[in-house]
Amino acid sequence: MKPFVQALLFDLDGTLLDHDAAAAAALAETLAEVPGVDLGRAGRRWAELERHAMDRYLAGELTFTAQRRLRVVSLAAELGLGAWDDAEADAWFAEYLGHYEAAWRLFPDVRPALDALAEQRPDLLLGVLTNGDAAQQRRKLEAVGLARDLPELIVSSEAGAAKPDPLIFERARERMGLPAGRIAYVGDRLQVDAIPAARAGMHGIWLNRSGVTGRPPRIPAIQTLHDVPALLASLDGAARRSS
Repeated sequence: MKPFVQALLFDLDGTLLDHDAAAAAALAETLAEVPGVDLGRAGRRWAELERHAMDRYLAGELTFTAQRRLRVVSLAAELGLGAWDDAEADAWFAEYLGHYEAAWRLFPDVRPALDALAEQRPDLLLGVLTNGDAAQQRRKLEAVGLARDLPELIVSSEAGAAKPDPLIFERARERMGLPAGRIAYVGDRLQVDAIPAARAGMHGIWLNRSGVTGRPPRIPAIQTLHDVPALLASLDGAARRSS
């Protein structure tokens, strides 16, 4: 009998690629020669600025370059480095970006999970559904060796909508050529990934790496990608029992 779940999509940053660790390492390298900087505080503020600026980019209020400049100019001012113009912001971000790209790493559970899926479910369609700039997200997949493993890529900058907008999940369904109920989606953010996917008719799965408590009862949660094959088998079994 053909498995009920026929396609599996993953979020990228925070799910497959350890974006937070790469960003923290890049910031530390870029600020290494700035005296008196509390790297812990700067890192937390940089993450806040990124979330705020990216939200505005995803909402269409800023270009991808403008959101970068906003983050840099804001951080420079808060660190007492003065009011930077676009050229100064771009130069700083170019250095940061080099360190960030050099620090791209998969979470340790990614490769074992994908290998298990390839062995147990060779016909499963695989891909990535992510917010962000398509060119950068493709570079990430190439750099960490996942482009062939996850051949389908749906990115907000090309889809015309960003998670949690239902439209991007519909774009994903169209790309996979399957009913939404035959697609599972794994992401690390409950409100942006798992719940919207479920509302779109997919099997939204919350990757809760930190073990945060509290979730809707119908949203399955896992703490590691090692659990994905077993969860897909469970979804298949539940579908067979209800049919």
